[in-house]
Amino acid sequence: MKSPFSLQHSPVVQLNVGGHLFSTTLSTLRKHPDSKLAEMFSGPPKLLTDAQGRCFIDRDGSHFGPVLDFLRSEQMPSENILEVYKEAVHYDIKPLVKRLEDAPQLFGELVGRQPFLSRVPHYKENIEVLIRIARAEAIAARHSNILICVLRTEEDLGFYDNAISTLEADKESVVTFGPWNAVPSVKDLLDCVKTDIESQGYRVSVQPHHPEKSFLSRSYNFFYKLTFTWW
Repeated sequence: MKSPFSLQHSPVVQLNVGGHLFSTTLSTLRKHPDSKLAEMFSGPPKLLTDAQGRCFIDRDGSHFGPVLDFLRSEQMPSENILEVYKEAVHYDIKPLVKRLEDAPQLFGELVGRQPFLSRVPHYKENIEVLIRIARAEAIAARHSNILICVLRTEEDLGFYDNAISTLEADKESVVTFGPWNAVPSVKDLLDCVKTDIESQGYRVSVQPHHPEKSFLSRSYNFFYKLTFTWW
């Protein structure tokens, strides 16, 4: 049987992208020849077909439609920008990637937030640690509470040992962020922590934590209580 995308006259191509069905043409799929999508539909057949003979791409197709719309008419998506961006990167459609990176919804993330977080030591690892500790403490509990320590400057870091000694809680479980050499504040860092944990489906809140202090001890405002709510 002759492959539907080996014909000469840009035939209609039926697609099944992870269970989402689309109809388009070879010329649309090959619009950007250096893309992964164009490579899939060039030369000898590279894709499996489903039971109805549609070309099958084993990937979630929820946001493939806006990719096709861009290939057809350069129409830009108005919603789900990050999700469409991930698809554009996956299929290596460089013009769409560039246009989406310039969109307001992604520009701040790529130019502002991510470069800031790259200057916070072990930020991604700390997010993983926070989630791991919270899950370990969730047994027969409605909430998991974790202390985090945020050291904005090198000067703050110099007070770390004194500050940690004021805690009554298990000092070994305190997760520390910073210091960093960038403009954003402690509040900005805490907003990022909350956003990145909630993006994984968790419900969290952040509140200042003030250790009890003796008459002669100094108080430190480095500590915050991160609360995961499970039910």
